[in-house]
Amino acid sequence: MDFDQIASFLEVARGSSFSRAAERRFRTQPAISSQIRTLEEEVGAKLLDRSGGRVSLTASGKLFLQYAEAALASRKAVIAAMAENEREPRGEIVVGANEGTCLHILPEVFAEFRKKYPAVAVNIQRSDYAKILQSVLDNTVDFGVVSLPVTHSRLTVVLIHRDELVIIAPTTHPLARAKSATVAEVAKFPLVVPKAGHTRDALQALFRERRLKPRFSMELDSSELLKRFVAAGVGVGFIARSNVEEDVRANFLATISISDLTIRRDLALIFRKDKALSRAARAFIEITTRLKAVDLLAGGKR
Repeated sequence: MDFDQIASFLEVARGSSFSRAAERRFRTQPAISSQIRTLEEEVGAKLLDRSGGRVSLTASGKLFLQYAEAALASRKAVIAAMAENEREPRGEIVVGANEGTCLHILPEVFAEFRKKYPAVAVNIQRSDYAKILQSVLDNTVDFGVVSLPVTHSRLTVVLIHRDELVIIAPTTHPLARAKSATVAEVAKFPLVVPKAGHTRDALQALFRERRLKPRFSMELDSSELLKRFVAAGVGVGFIARSNVEEDVRANFLATISISDLTIRRDLALIFRKDKALSRAARAFIEITTRLKAVDLLAGGKR
């Protein structure tokens, strides 16, 4: 039995899926299955029930799950403790964030952190809001960066970035000539929207409130794809202002302010309240809050 096998078991157990575990572990599905078989042979019990077309924990599996989580937590604590004993922080920081945040909000944070602490590995896991929140609670990532609000009582929430949604359109679009537009005016055009997430939820609530019936031309799970399809003329969209600044400077897209309301899209650094923070983790919090303080002072409009 080794930590790699245990980590694979936890991924299967948490996701109830061998294929999702293989994707998250960057392995093939047969490789994950082989690890689980070896683990079951060693402990002398069936840990996962694969019948009925789904994966679930057996009674032995539920018992093993407790020890597996404790074993990986202990391993992480030992590594952190050893790193604390060194003059220079070592170990690993794992951060969960969505695509837009990784590309447009965090690069300067990661660059500064790596410059100051080259012996600390930084692992970035791109995911959506719900999965990031769960990963922080499961302690499979050290930090998450997500949109507010976050109300879970087990989490520390530190505001790091103020932002707002703006309308985006091709530079040749009729809306591109306007400085601002109402939600009703935008809803007359085909829309390119996120498939899920906070932005989609906010837009759906807004359209219901205004009794609007917009036509969605495309639903996408990538903010970068959304921008590309808007630029190609598939429709207009809504996106966080900071995610499109470079595209506007390159005259690739036009941004139009929403004139009849403001839709906030503020970001926070989240981590478990009971988490034992290593020197590296404390350094990451300090660098993130210091560098992103400019965004807070500017209200996200730099």
